[in-house]
Amino acid sequence: MSNTGLIQRIRRPPQPPAPILGCSKVVLCAIPIAQIALGAIHQKDCPVQPLIPIYLIVMGTFSMVLNLLACLPCAREPEDGTTNPTSRVCTAWNSLVSAFMFCWFIAGNVWIYSIYQPDYVKNDTVPDRYCDKTMYLFAFWTTTLVYIFLGLFLVVGCCVLVCFFLCGRADPDDDI
Repeated sequence: MSNTGLIQRIRRPPQPPAPILGCSKVVLCAIPIAQIALGAIHQKDCPVQPLIPIYLIVMGTFSMVLNLLACLPCAREPEDGTTNPTSRVCTAWNSLVSAFMFCWFIAGNVWIYSIYQPDYVKNDTVPDRYCDKTMYLFAFWTTTLVYIFLGLFLVVGCCVLVCFFLCGRADPDDDI
């Protein structure tokens, strides 16, 4: 059995129809817009860790940039298999932005989880020990959701690999 067809499908996976792709981009932009909005609205409402609103604004902005850059024609490889110089620039830019977002995500983890469970109500005796509940919980759960999706991705990926392994062992052409 030849694996060239499978390898070609992996290199060039089938693309979903344009309306589905467009709707998914809109949905993927909802969380970054909410991050930017909540971070901007509550910028002064978390004195216990003032970097959390900034984390939300920056993470939302760079997520939007990555989503919008993926829509540009320079982000796609040409159909004839040639290399496009603008495609290389887009790939390099996406790689740099992704590396920055990874580092920023780690920093945000430190800022968010280090103050877990802050006071949500401003106390007159200790005024700098609170954080707005809506903003903090949004930052907490969007960060935690990344870990949940990563865990699901790893579990599903391992299951798929086990299935491929088991199905591959049952192939009679492999005994040759």
